[in-house]
Amino acid sequence: MIQKNNSFFETLNKIQSENWVRSINSSKIINWIDDLFLILFPEKTLNSETIENLWNINKSNLIAFLLDIEKDKSKIQITELADQLYNLIPELYFNLQKDAKALLDTDPAANCIQEIINSYPGFTAIAIYRIANEISKLDIQMIPRILTEYAHSKTGIDIHPKATIGVPFVIDHGTGIVIGETTIIGKNVCIYQGVTLGAMQVEKSMEEKKRHPTVEDNVVIYANATILGGSTIIGNHSIIGGNTFVTKSVNPYSFVMQASKNTVLNQIEINNINSFNI
Repeated sequence: MIQKNNSFFETLNKIQSENWVRSINSSKIINWIDDLFLILFPEKTLNSETIENLWNINKSNLIAFLLDIEKDKSKIQITELADQLYNLIPELYFNLQKDAKALLDTDPAANCIQEIINSYPGFTAIAIYRIANEISKLDIQMIPRILTEYAHSKTGIDIHPKATIGVPFVIDHGTGIVIGETTIIGKNVCIYQGVTLGAMQVEKSMEEKKRHPTVEDNVVIYANATILGGSTIIGNHSIIGGNTFVTKSVNPYSFVMQASKNTVLNQIEINNINSFNI
């Protein structure tokens, strides 16, 4: 048994030497995004000096684990990448304010912006996506996907970091939403729980092709709708009803709904409503 284990240990070491390793502790990335979120949306007002100090610490932490991941880049190059990202954060912050305001304006159950920031999974998923999306544009490996999968685990909302999503964007409830890598979403789009914006087929050879749909401005997509295909375009101001399955483009101002009708019965008038024959 000891000899067999020694053989396995040697095999394991060989495989790990061929890049089958994690390369980084993901908890560092998660701590980093949580700290950044608290700088942008703190529990109480921070003075400008405190914000600057926390900002610099957060930036230093990013640089530290980027050096572990991007081993082919120098510290100067890594610092420049971090500078680029942090220069973009003010614009991201104001875009997130627009996202939160759109949520408040759309959801009759929402009472205030603070409630949305603290408790709405849709806002959390969008916030992490927007940061991950900017990092992906800087050609930084692993971090964008780790961030969006962290959001996925927290919220049940799966947004690929390379998807393109306009401002503002509303996710209401959100559980079970999937937004694929090459999805393009315009401005003022609202999506409900269970929606899939996916590919018609999944093949590795298609990785350079547009596989996911385009959703134009001012579209509402209701719960559990599935929209598939890279050439599928949902025209602006359209409404996609719940539980629909769409694989072809629809024109602007369209209303897509299921053809089947619900049957409504009066329980008082039907004595055997609970009797079934199998």
